[in-house]
Amino acid sequence: MKKAFLLGAPVLAGALFFKAIAQNPPTPEQIQILKEMGVSPADVVVEEGRELFHNLKGTTGKTCASCHGQDGKNLKGAYAKMPRYYNDIKRVADLDTRVKECLERYVGVEAGGEKGRKHVVPLATYVATLSNGMTINVELKHPEEKRLYEYGKQLWYTRAGAREFSCAMCHEVLADQRIRLQRLVAPTRDKVYSYWPVYRISVDKVWTMEERIAACFDSYFLFDPQKGKFDLDKNWVKRPPYYSDEIIALALYLKKASNGATIQVPGIIR
Repeated sequence: MKKAFLLGAPVLAGALFFKAIAQNPPTPEQIQILKEMGVSPADVVVEEGRELFHNLKGTTGKTCASCHGQDGKNLKGAYAKMPRYYNDIKRVADLDTRVKECLERYVGVEAGGEKGRKHVVPLATYVATLSNGMTINVELKHPEEKRLYEYGKQLWYTRAGAREFSCAMCHEVLADQRIRLQRLVAPTRDKVYSYWPVYRISVDKVWTMEERIAACFDSYFLFDPQKGKFDLDKNWVKRPPYYSDEIIALALYLKKASNGATIQVPGIIR
């Protein structure tokens, strides 16, 4: 009995620690403790991304590593500066969009829509880890970066949709209140991008910021799929698609607000 108790103690400690951090965003120190305990499910997704990075081949016969080097040596620090404008795709891209475009243009793998997320999410998570320990430093040099940043700021503060809510209503006015047992964070104050992508305990998946933003829009309905754009006057609309300007604009606004924070991904939240 004593032996069984001793063997179960680390497991119990891990479970209690998991429960504690599920209530609030984890600190970098807590994430490190979880990694040392070997109980971070996100590590599996990181390894999946590493495998895809080195071995996934499409119609071009190339892999991500063909361009970016073994173990992504040419991508170290890239995530710290994204979203940003890319000349080859002629648009501002967050990490998800950049991965999708690379897969389709240079690897020859269809990566659009929900089906493509099986490749995009693990690859994005792996690439993000290549910037761990580095400081977020998003700059607004290109006119498109400046335009999308202002658009993201507008979306953040605009009250609209079926519930006449805005991002700022939850994450500034109601920040630190609890919803479904979880504290509402203030992304621009708490620099949340430092630990995204994250493993979400409640859905047992790794989410990038694109999933988080899209899911938030499910809650107050802004996107009009028939018009293919946002309609700030309509009361009942749906989430924007992945890789849309609206999601990227908000990601840019939030990422820049996290400037100066140290990247430690993937994080863990409820």
